[in-house]
Amino acid sequence: MDVMAKTSTTTQGLRAAIERSGYYPALVADAVEAAVGGEPIRSYLVHQETTFDQNEVRRHVTVLVLTGNRFIVSHTDEQAADTTSPTPYATTSTESVKLGRISSVVVSRVVANPEQYTPGTLPREVVLTIGWGAVSRIDLEPAACGDPNCDADHGYTGNSTADDLSLRVSEAGDGPETVRQALAFAQAISEATADFTR
Repeated sequence: MDVMAKTSTTTQGLRAAIERSGYYPALVADAVEAAVGGEPIRSYLVHQETTFDQNEVRRHVTVLVLTGNRFIVSHTDEQAADTTSPTPYATTSTESVKLGRISSVVVSRVVANPEQYTPGTLPREVVLTIGWGAVSRIDLEPAACGDPNCDADHGYTGNSTADDLSLRVSEAGDGPETVRQALAFAQAISEATADFTR
């Protein structure tokens, strides 16, 4: 398959995945396509999450797109009518990150019955965490020395963690195909960022 045909197929696949999510597909697709522009799409992942907030059901969709040079993240949320709007509304945002800025890609897999695991078995759950330095979490705690009788002030100790995006998919909640897509996207972005570190 030539590159142009593959790109067209990938773009159609992304649009179909957005439409399958059923979550304001015209709005989501428009925002994502504007962010991607004319760049060929290498990989994508569409994930819808439903949460319960007191008496309300809220939906959120995340679309991740990998191009040859960029990682694009789109988030869309729906909001109930409030003091700023008399009608319900949706907010969609996109962020475009140069692949060279991505500092970490972490893939955590949860596997049932690990003693019976065979290569190729689908994990029960996958958590994909991608960091590029836009958001960092700092965990601090009082520092101490080894002397239990010491009452000196040793300042603080802690660590800083890049925590720009964390996405969890599960076989039970999202279905096996979404877990496969998450793993495929994780592999594609890991390989793409490795190209920039060589």
